Amino acid sequence: MTPVGTEQELADRVLGGWLGRIAGNMLGKPVEQGDLWTRDRIDRYLRRAAALPLTDYLPEPVGESDGLELRPEWRQCVRGRIHGSCRDDDVDYAILGLDLLETHGFAFSTEQVGDLWLLRLPYLQTFTAERVAYRNLADGLKPPLTATYDNPYQEWIGALIRADVYGWTSPGDPRRAAALARRDAVLSHTGNGVYGAMWAAALVSAAFTAHTVRQAVDEALAVVPASSRLARTVRRVASLHDTRMTWEDTLTTVAEETAGLGWIHTIPNVAVLTAGLLYGDGDFTRTITLTVRGGLDTDSNGATAGSVAGVLTGAEAIPAQWKDPLEDTVRSAVFGFDGVRISELAERTLRLARAAES
Repeated sequence: MTPVGTEQELADRVLGGWLGRIAGNMLGKPVEQGDLWTRDRIDRYLRRAAALPLTDYLPEPVGESDGLELRPEWRQCVRGRIHGSCRDDDVDYAILGLDLLETHGFAFSTEQVGDLWLLRLPYLQTFTAERVAYRNLADGLKPPLTATYDNPYQEWIGALIRADVYGWTSPGDPRRAAALARRDAVLSHTGNGVYGAMWAAALVSAAFTAHTVRQAVDEALAVVPASSRLARTVRRVASLHDTRMTWEDTLTTVAEETAGLGWIHTIPNVAVLTAGLLYGDGDFTRTITLTVRGGLDTDSNGATAGSVAGVLTGAEAIPAQWKDPLEDTVRSAVFGFDGVRISELAERTLRLARAAES
């Protein structure tokens, strides 16, 4: 484990992770429909609203047709209308992971993850692989069968979005973060779905001590099999970035190479996320806006990119236009947590991170 810094620095980075995750999620929420809201369409929307370069939450739609095709939550997620975060599974799972670690500690079992889902999470607030695993749990199946029985979504992005809390509570220890994320992920995912969770947790953990985004990306790569498609995709994006190819051309190239996997599959989303991080180069606003403009699962990718960037910069350095509208408040479907303060979630996470260091 690499030393993280002072107590105050650790607290600022943990809070930065939470704020970044929630802000990035809110930024991407209105256009979370990757087969409809493509990269080109998102940018056309922004041009019509005179919002390029994007430096704030999405603007309100200029025309009625756009408003009809945004997600219905857009009215609580566009600039000028945000009063606290709106509910979303990308934030619910971070809260659920925190509750898991507080309840069962770092030695939690995959079965305990499932038990907590049944206790705390409404079935209709789960989707794809998580909904299948939930149904399998309710039918009496045990892990790892919960991930494999009648589940066509095993390599989709769901496990990746659950991983940040394991990075926040393992600062500077990517391998530990990845091991915790894997124990959670195998409830619902296999293969690259699990590797995505391990990679994301390691990436968040590495951001506490890395000097550059590239260093964090490289450290996270070390926790997943080098021959996996996930690792090969991350390396491919990094190599194109190294050639000084533009962000747009990098995404076009990798989109062609991952065509056919679907907009919620882990692999193409990891490509968009990696590009957003590398081309964002540590700048919080540039990182989350590029990531969301990359399309696909925009709110999930924005959330993870925001978490990494928020840890890298710390909460104090996150620009006010992202933090202030959140009003230190989270809406959540997790029983017992609706209306919780972001600062409280960060304080509870910090206590766990301190326990991990001792």
